[in-house]
Amino acid sequence: MTIQHEVRGQVGILTLDRQKALNALDQDMIYALQEQLYAWANDPEVKAVLVRGAGEKGLCAGGDVASLYHDAKQGGSEGAEFWKSEYELNYLISEYPKPYVALMHGIVLGGGVGVSAHGDYRIVTDDSRVGMPEVGIGYSPDAGGSYLLSKTDLGKHLAYTASHVGAAEAIATGFADYYVPQDKLEEFVEEFIKTADPEVVKNYAAEPAPAFDGNADEIAQAYSGDSVEDNLHALDELAEKNDDEHWAAKAAKRIRRNSPLGVKVTQQALKQNQGKSLAEVLEQEFWMSINMQRHPEFVEGIRAQIIDKDRKPNWTYDETNKVPADLVDDIFEAHSDIQGPDFDAVNNKLGKA
Repeated sequence: MTIQHEVRGQVGILTLDRQKALNALDQDMIYALQEQLYAWANDPEVKAVLVRGAGEKGLCAGGDVASLYHDAKQGGSEGAEFWKSEYELNYLISEYPKPYVALMHGIVLGGGVGVSAHGDYRIVTDDSRVGMPEVGIGYSPDAGGSYLLSKTDLGKHLAYTASHVGAAEAIATGFADYYVPQDKLEEFVEEFIKTADPEVVKNYAAEPAPAFDGNADEIAQAYSGDSVEDNLHALDELAEKNDDEHWAAKAAKRIRRNSPLGVKVTQQALKQNQGKSLAEVLEQEFWMSINMQRHPEFVEGIRAQIIDKDRKPNWTYDETNKVPADLVDDIFEAHSDIQGPDFDAVNNKLGKA
């Protein structure tokens, strides 16, 4: 069983338990999470929900991209159902009628952000490493990640560099709400279970260290330009004034190493997200995912990073400014023959229709 569930006191506890894969989400786990969340939503004995990951390595390393890789190689027939159900789960979490508390301990990437950062109480700790690394595999942030990343210019930094960040940065970029020191985490869990009151987190929360080593304002300014190319120019100028170990030099290097197509698609997504609801963004991400899975970039990125692990992807384009604008537009096109996420069905099951 890859999802463990139990009720302690009046708290329903969901534990992602696929430790050999860093608790990465597969199709069965998504279905199991949906089923249990719907059951608890209608159970008067359950007052709140806690989600966490089994083992010490983290909550969840994302979606099962290896399976999506093999599916893409065979024509991509299963990807649509995976993403449809995953994004319906993300929406379910965002609309959940009871407090949804997520322990974002250890590795929390991609789909792991999707099952945590749309909740009500998002808690990071000392070993948290949070990120949306999709542009490193020829893809773009999904599971509502692009919705969160579009809120600040700091989000561009995480999205384009595919960086994993700690507790302070996760809070600064809108992925998390509270930092609870590692040695206080289980004390919080026990009090939460006793009281079923998530507000007790405030008894254990502390101020994390300054985000981005105190460089948050400088980082945001570097990404204030409209295009990736503008951002790279600003980063290069900062790097020239400093050295190769400066954060700007490292960021520019990371962006240029990532998928140029993935970065440009992400740039477009973050722009299009302005003023949109989570449901609208998840719909947009669904079509992006369908179309990216059909592009060679997706297969090549996963091959290089996950399958063969040679870390030497042969990207379709050398630079972001060589990616055709019409191709980026096509990535967001809907298909009449594919069923997208049904958020009305989620609302119906929650009694919100």
